[in-house]
Amino acid sequence: MRTLLSTLVLVSAAFSQGLPPVPMPPENPTTPAKVVLGKMLFYEEQMSSDNSSACASCHMPEVAGSDPRTSTPGNLHPGPDGLFGTPDDVRGSRGIVKCSGSGTLTDDGVFFPKAIVTGRKAPAFIGNQWDPVQFWDGRAGGKVHDPITNQVVIWSGGSLESQALLPPLAGEMSCAGRNWTVILAKLTSARPMRLASAITPDIAAALSANPTYPALFNAAFGSPTLTASHVAFALAAYERTLVPDQAPIDNYLGGNLTALTPNQIAGLNVFTGVAGCAFCHPSPIFANSSFHNIGVRPPAEDMGRTNATNDNNDRGKFKTPSLRNASLRGPYFHNGKFATLADVIDFYDRGGDFTDNLDPFITPLNLTATQKSQLLDFLTNALLDPRVPARLAPFDRPTLKSEGPADPLPYGTGSIGTGGFVPQMVAPAPAMIGSDHFGFGVSGGIGSMPAYLMISDGALPPGNFYAGLPLWIVPNASLNILPMTLDGGPVGVPGRGYTSLFVTIPEMPALNGVSVYAQWVLGDPNVVGGMAVSNGLAITFSRP
Repeated sequence: MRTLLSTLVLVSAAFSQGLPPVPMPPENPTTPAKVVLGKMLFYEEQMSSDNSSACASCHMPEVAGSDPRTSTPGNLHPGPDGLFGTPDDVRGSRGIVKCSGSGTLTDDGVFFPKAIVTGRKAPAFIGNQWDPVQFWDGRAGGKVHDPITNQVVIWSGGSLESQALLPPLAGEMSCAGRNWTVILAKLTSARPMRLASAITPDIAAALSANPTYPALFNAAFGSPTLTASHVAFALAAYERTLVPDQAPIDNYLGGNLTALTPNQIAGLNVFTGVAGCAFCHPSPIFANSSFHNIGVRPPAEDMGRTNATNDNNDRGKFKTPSLRNASLRGPYFHNGKFATLADVIDFYDRGGDFTDNLDPFITPLNLTATQKSQLLDFLTNALLDPRVPARLAPFDRPTLKSEGPADPLPYGTGSIGTGGFVPQMVAPAPAMIGSDHFGFGVSGGIGSMPAYLMISDGALPPGNFYAGLPLWIVPNASLNILPMTLDGGPVGVPGRGYTSLFVTIPEMPALNGVSVYAQWVLGDPNVVGGMAVSNGLAITFSRP
């Protein structure tokens, strides 16, 4: 029965000529001015509190709108048990270092001094334009309220607008307590795309005509006043243009039966036949806008759809993603559990890994090695729009500042303190002239102990020591020493002491290219000399 149903779904859809038009709510018709504004906002790191994170940081088009960083160090979440290195760990998406409402860096008790990591991998945004709800658990629906006025701005069909309003306030982009009023005020005075490079032609043309955000919003919406709703409208308009409709499968469905290789056609037959994939991933979108528990993890680890519906029958269910460009999106599933599509095929072939509330359609497939190979070829190549990995329009993009060299740049090593902890510089935000949110600090000390920030105009190479401790800055007449006290508790616990400095960098062109060098000295009564020191930090002010 499963095979028959899934085959009928795909066969009936195969008569359609490619992807259907992307639905849009009548309150937000797509226009070129909105699209290019949304594109800028999507890659605007100034949307974040500390200028280090943009929407695109977790959603890059060349990996089908997913997060290319997920499989790399620094993108691991410990899961519900709070312990790294256990089976419930999640490959999530990195945000910003946790910070207070005043901007100072904060120890979150899990990730600090590194950036926080989300408890689910960022879902791909390319291919979800047809979905009536967004996010893995579907918590962003079609009715949209302005977050400041609470007025309904879209009555239905605005799921993309709904989801656009949430990440800028979350740990992916914001310090604690931040709201849309603060974000809009920052954007109003910001120079658009200031931190980005390799600006695309459409963005360059828009900036030439309208070099400020008020001017860009006026061109898009007829008013220079920035609103949260209009930010969401522009972001959604941009996302609706990212239609991956030039894959070999599109030519095949359009009647060109040579668009797929014989092996890929065999894989399509496995897809629609014995594997039954098409039941949840029907053509031409290769998704069904529905939620299923496929047994990738126990619901107790993540209740999934239940978090949005409060219905226990939805436990462990997650939204079915489109399989278009799936070969670009590894690691796979909402927890990044499997590294490759071959791993995913093996997972489905054995009928999932956990049975609590398992979807009845998830059963062992008993595929042969040949069938697995054919299915992998189909998923990898037949569904791939070549413009996506090549970053060709409309999937082209600027380069983020955070993709470049570290700014500021840590160098050298610190000394070993109590418990074997080495004090480390924490410097998540770029040293941008005019920034109202530049902060850096130190971690790895003992709470309530004294700390001294040393700042000089020169750096020292390796091999220089003071009282047996590595010295990374020049102790000349320019040396400034700022006394502070380490936070972190309980008091006296080794490694948990930290502090940070939060300043505004004045809008002074003369600072451009000027470098200063910093190092921390931390009180530590349990080591020789009563001190432990951090590595060095090179801070070069820039005026991008």
